[in-house]
Amino acid sequence: MAVVSWKEILLLTGLVVGCYWNSLSCGFVFDDVSAILDNKDLRPSTPVRNLFLNDFWGTPMAEERSHKSYRPLTVLTFRLNYLFSELSAASYHLLNVILHAVVCVLFLRVCRLFLDKTSSLVAALLFAVHPIHTEAVTGVVGRAELLSSIFLLAAFLAYTKSTGTDQSIVWAPIALTVVLVAAATLCKEQGITVVGICCVHEVFVAQGFTLPMLLDTLRQVLQGKDGFPYAVLQTLLKLIVLVISTLLLVIIRVQVIQSQLPVFTRFDNPAAVSSTPTRQLTFNYLLPVNAWLLLNPSELCCDWTMGTIPLVESLVDLRNLATLVFYTFLGLLAYHSLRYRHSSAKTVIMALSFIVLPFIPASNLFFPVGFVVAERVLYVPSMGFCVLVAHGFKIVSHKGNFKKISWLMIGVLLTTHAVKTFNRNWDWESEYTLFTSALKVNKNNAKLWNNVGHALENQSNYAKALQYFLQATRVQPDDIGAHMNVGRTYKNLNKSKEAEDAYLVAKSLMPQVIPGKKYATRVAPNHLNVYINLANLIRANDSRLEEADQLYRQAISMRPDFKQAYISRGELLLKMNKLTEARDAYLRALELDRTNADLWYNLAIVNIEMKDPSEALKNFNHALELNPRHKLALFNSALLMQESGEPKFWPEANRRFLTYVEEEPDDANGYFNLGMLAMDANENAAAEQWMRKAIGLQAGFRSALFNLALLYSQSRREIDALPVLDELLRHHPEHIKGLILKGDILMNHKKDTRGAKVCFERILRMDPTNVQGKHNLCVVYFEERDLPRAERCLEETLALAPNEEYVRRHLSIVRSKMAAMSAAGHPLTSTEGATMSAKEEKPQGVKESAEEGEEEGRGADAVGDEKNVRKSSAESLQDVGVDQSESLDSSTPDKRTKGKSTKEIKDIEEKRAAALKRLEEIERILSAD
Repeated sequence: MAVVSWKEILLLTGLVVGCYWNSLSCGFVFDDVSAILDNKDLRPSTPVRNLFLNDFWGTPMAEERSHKSYRPLTVLTFRLNYLFSELSAASYHLLNVILHAVVCVLFLRVCRLFLDKTSSLVAALLFAVHPIHTEAVTGVVGRAELLSSIFLLAAFLAYTKSTGTDQSIVWAPIALTVVLVAAATLCKEQGITVVGICCVHEVFVAQGFTLPMLLDTLRQVLQGKDGFPYAVLQTLLKLIVLVISTLLLVIIRVQVIQSQLPVFTRFDNPAAVSSTPTRQLTFNYLLPVNAWLLLNPSELCCDWTMGTIPLVESLVDLRNLATLVFYTFLGLLAYHSLRYRHSSAKTVIMALSFIVLPFIPASNLFFPVGFVVAERVLYVPSMGFCVLVAHGFKIVSHKGNFKKISWLMIGVLLTTHAVKTFNRNWDWESEYTLFTSALKVNKNNAKLWNNVGHALENQSNYAKALQYFLQATRVQPDDIGAHMNVGRTYKNLNKSKEAEDAYLVAKSLMPQVIPGKKYATRVAPNHLNVYINLANLIRANDSRLEEADQLYRQAISMRPDFKQAYISRGELLLKMNKLTEARDAYLRALELDRTNADLWYNLAIVNIEMKDPSEALKNFNHALELNPRHKLALFNSALLMQESGEPKFWPEANRRFLTYVEEEPDDANGYFNLGMLAMDANENAAAEQWMRKAIGLQAGFRSALFNLALLYSQSRREIDALPVLDELLRHHPEHIKGLILKGDILMNHKKDTRGAKVCFERILRMDPTNVQGKHNLCVVYFEERDLPRAERCLEETLALAPNEEYVRRHLSIVRSKMAAMSAAGHPLTSTEGATMSAKEEKPQGVKESAEEGEEEGRGADAVGDEKNVRKSSAESLQDVGVDQSESLDSSTPDKRTKGKSTKEIKDIEEKRAAALKRLEEIERILSAD
């Protein structure tokens, strides 16, 4: 048996790279979005054991919405890709290309078992460049085929070594075969079919039996003329071991899916729900359709569902002739290969086993699958096809007259296939290019029109996307998902009435509610989202909240395990201030899925609204245990710790804010809150650094600007505070606290009474009843030695705040001074431009109330983006469609009201005490004067 040389390996690898290098520029498209971008099992924060509990798409196998595709080893390679390059698509495509090259080399090794050196190389070259493989190689999810094929071929090669030179059984290769079969099955389900290929090889190649010989032996045994020959007994023993191992794998696989088949709709596979004989005629017709794709891969399409291939509804349908021709040709090949013992027959029977057996799970003949035709499932069957072509080439080329023609034809075939493959890769560059290329082949598939619409929607081209969605409804008027997409797009175009009408059409296509009957098997889980989307739309109108709640409850009644309905209803109940019911809704959702970090986060928000911060913090921590990088849980739990006023929480709060800014480096609110924590800890340098960072990211960040100015003021850097206050007031001229602080600095540190007066007058123009601004203006009048005006000012202030004792005392002091000056014959007002004498001391400062002295805006900038928000979940309050890569639209989150921490209250009291001390100083000065 010839081995594979290094030159052949380099040739195959170079050809694969030449055909597929442009795939490295492709992104994540079609099923890649669900398997890679949306699959939490790829993230390092997800326990590895989840890979063995969830399906290929990251959905728990126990859930009915699970696809039941159990491929943990394939997902493990995705996770390794993520570990090295996160979501860089190029690395995923590169690994696929490498795996395809490995498959080609192994396939060449297999071909050497029943083809000569030249023919086997032709088969491997054809396999390397065949355009049907672009979906398996260029589509990242096709890695399941690649990995499964590697283990499948390795298992077959191992099994071929299970017979010793003396025809004895060698058990080590059989044990290795069983292990490799299990690995192939854990990469993709069809990997288990290699057992059948091994059985065919053992009987018809290794032992050299033909079908007539087997029938004759069986007849003799049944007639009692002779027992089983020793060679037959050895063969039976080996096959029994393989079959038992296979049955064990099947039993385990059935246990994993909990004896449930996935739920598919008539849109995924129309023939699967058709009656007899339409179902049988259509499924049998699909066999020649797949064969034609191998023979002539000129028109390839990424999606063959829905109306792509019309149903064969009658025996007189001409397409039945194609089915008849296919079975006739297949039967002739099988008859030839099973009847004779020569090498050609063995080659053909092995080629047929590679074509037929791996295709059986996807054939729809024994159980329905979720597609009509899928090009990637032809990856392994194409091996048998390539062997047949190479074998035919061998026969023709050995005839002298046809040798050159046969080489020319093979050269043309390889060249055209390589060019087609290279060009086909560009179709997978983006979702838009992929689906528009599919529409050139098939215009009767509503899903393709929907997916082009999704691609345009992702580009925010809603008007053009709407045209494709509407066309989808015309191609398939009963497509619930298409009408949902129309509704969502109208919503994005701010056409609420049209959006509601579209959702109502989709809702009317749903089965009618039958009291006491569940719809788990009648309605696709995705289609139930029409109730969620419609409710999310109408709940924007506060007068229709009860109507929205009714829709959520209707979805729950149709499917009690519909987690999304509980999540969205909990959000609505929170908005309706029905906190207990909202909590119960989230608890019910958690019963269905305790591994959802967003649900724990939502429950924490409800706890906050219910004034239970300790329980809220526990639930935030639950969310972070499940997802340590959960951004909003990091932010809001840190905020909760900060607001608690407990210094013991500050280090952890600081760590969480730091993690948050790693995740959201462009969000100024994270840096702002780090600055506030540093201010609490009297780490002024760090506080200044974080505040400056926040202001640099968000110009005019009101809270950051004010608190930075306040930090400078408290650090005796009042002059540094002035430019910060100027910037604050440039962006927010109505900021009263900023005006008061600026007036105070101008008055007491810059000796600029005129500038201070302008600040306080601006306050009173905006709010004539502002007691603080009014009182401080009175102090300015006193500073200007205009005692009558100061008296009138204080009288007006006292009228605004009759219970403020300090205003009453100051008025008394001013009147006493006026009386003393009148008795001494001094004028009550100073001349224009006069200054106070050196002996006269000024008031030491204007009063700041505790409210104005407090640190402002801990949660976020009141003007900028607020981060102390409630996030319902990654799924909640979003329009959810039914097709792959649907763009989803989120609603505006509600703000969470914060309370003052113990530390803040303490700071306020300290500032109030300082303000009162200044008042006492003013009184002392006035009395002394």
